[in-house]
Amino acid sequence: MAEINAYHGPAEAGFGDYVALLKPRVMSLVVFTAFVGLWVAPVTMNPFVAFCSILFIALGGGASGALNMWYDADIDAVMKRTAGRPVPAGLIPKQDALAFGLALSGLSVMMLGLAANWFAAAFLAFTIFFYAVVYTMWLKRSTPQNIVIGGAAGAFPPMIGWACATGGIGIESLLMFALIFFWTPPHFWALALFMNNDYTKAGVPMLTVTHGRKVTRRHVFGYTLVLAPFALWLGFTSIGGWVYLSISAVLNALFIAGGWQILRRTEDQAQGDSYKVEKRYFRLSLYYLFLHFLALLVQHWVGAW
Repeated sequence: MAEINAYHGPAEAGFGDYVALLKPRVMSLVVFTAFVGLWVAPVTMNPFVAFCSILFIALGGGASGALNMWYDADIDAVMKRTAGRPVPAGLIPKQDALAFGLALSGLSVMMLGLAANWFAAAFLAFTIFFYAVVYTMWLKRSTPQNIVIGGAAGAFPPMIGWACATGGIGIESLLMFALIFFWTPPHFWALALFMNNDYTKAGVPMLTVTHGRKVTRRHVFGYTLVLAPFALWLGFTSIGGWVYLSISAVLNALFIAGGWQILRRTEDQAQGDSYKVEKRYFRLSLYYLFLHFLALLVQHWVGAW
């Protein structure tokens, strides 16, 4: 009996592809910083309401990621670091990514308003708009200051978490915002120093592309100096203390030392060791932010004890 072969068409996207569309690594940072902002706030929330609030903030962060991947599919397809994402890889059609992102945006904002308060929900809606429209559609392709101004989108989550608990804004939440806001440029510019070819091919006007690596190195070091006072200032607020200040002092000393090392490097030195120092500084920047927010949690628990 002859074997019958049926054509089933292209494979459908799996659950994992839609998870990837939400940028889970970025979402994990959103969830963690939002949780810290909520937890250290001076108002105690019902645990179930707090859980729901973080869940809906996470969905809002994922919605931003999906909208970003929808609009940036052309750029992502050119860059080696992003070519495997679901949309440029052909796993999820652009229109599906757009619909998914819009649906999650509406759901996350509506549910956060019902679970926590409408001020926090409006803040989440503004954050999604800022990341998807102001940063992705405008700043990213038009100015080398894209990551500076656009970094505000990633700095809003702890303020949203704080707003879920308090219904407003405080100096503490503003300083948590400042900590992420001033950390973002040196973090991404360090990445751009050793991934510059990707940005050049994609036509993204990162500072390394428009002004060169030497200028970028000066900016990296300059921002480490601007960042340190805001990070330490947080330790003198109602959510700070000796635990946070001790950890922050060490981290900022390391971060400034790393920035100084990058500033003094020539391109010949960097190319000679395959940007080893820049890659190490980029990894340090990840620990820097995580450990600052972890220190806030530890400080809160020490204070409660």
